[in-house]
Amino acid sequence: MFGDNAKQTVDAAISRGISKAEALDEYGTVIGVRDASFTVSRGEIFCIMGLSGSGKSTLVRHVNRLIEPTAGTIKVLGEDVSAMGKKQLRDMRARHIGMVFQHMALMPHRSVKDNVAYPLEIRGVPKSKRWAISDHTLGLVNLTGYEDRLPRELSGGMQQRVGIARALASDPEILLMDEPFSALDPLIRLQLQDQFSGLVSELQKTTLFITHDLDEAIRIGHRIAIMKDGVIVQIGTPEQIVTEPADDYVREFVQGISRLKLVKAHTIMQPINGLDLSTMPDAPRADGETDLDALIDLSVGSDHPVIVTDGGEPVGTISKATLLRGIQGGK
Repeated sequence: MFGDNAKQTVDAAISRGISKAEALDEYGTVIGVRDASFTVSRGEIFCIMGLSGSGKSTLVRHVNRLIEPTAGTIKVLGEDVSAMGKKQLRDMRARHIGMVFQHMALMPHRSVKDNVAYPLEIRGVPKSKRWAISDHTLGLVNLTGYEDRLPRELSGGMQQRVGIARALASDPEILLMDEPFSALDPLIRLQLQDQFSGLVSELQKTTLFITHDLDEAIRIGHRIAIMKDGVIVQIGTPEQIVTEPADDYVREFVQGISRLKLVKAHTIMQPINGLDLSTMPDAPRADGETDLDALIDLSVGSDHPVIVTDGGEPVGTISKATLLRGIQGGK
């Protein structure tokens, strides 16, 4: 809660359920984040998305207490961040949490290598060791050979990769990414999304990724939280968000999203219901995780429905009509 009457606003929000507009009118307080509860698993990319002013950036800044919570509890790696003293909090930020912003604020007078090594310099790591770590980390983001360049000599996408390398240099368990690719050209964004997803998967970094772009969230997120007016409206996998929107707000978000790579066979299949599969020995087969795009390829090559299997055993069927409805969605 932002304002002089934050405590009273919290009490009113809990007891009376006042809205964001009512809080501003009655108390002059802005509700930034409200009743946002979620858990992120180790190694998961958890995307938080919403329109401007939805509270997504405010929410992620609570995790390392760049913004102080008015009420509630934040636990990171089993530790209550909201109860930490200044020294303990600095240590948590330096050793366990890396953060990447949209605008990297690289130091213009320092080389790429020095920029990446800066967090280690603050911790007192000897120069030879921090430079070795910097070189290794730059290799992870495909910037080997650019170590001695200045930031101004790099493209926007390359500067963003320097920022990611800087966040990784201290080997944190957790990455906080606040719209890191939103200012980049579309093609560069796609390339960095793919590279980042592969890198995080390889290194098993737990990631909170803030974005206003649903395509981006779907492309890289294991789960997505959609926010509106400081409230988390829905949390789910990309497939759940697209096929089972919680309300009209989410439904509007997802209506233009292609379902071809998202929706799986297990979601649209129909029960076998006594169908004699022995009469269709040449029917194409697919497991439950096969997406619509692959199912189309199977379906156009056969007059039979696609047989969906689990562990090799038939569990359902997908006719051409069912497949078309799955592609269409929402009807």
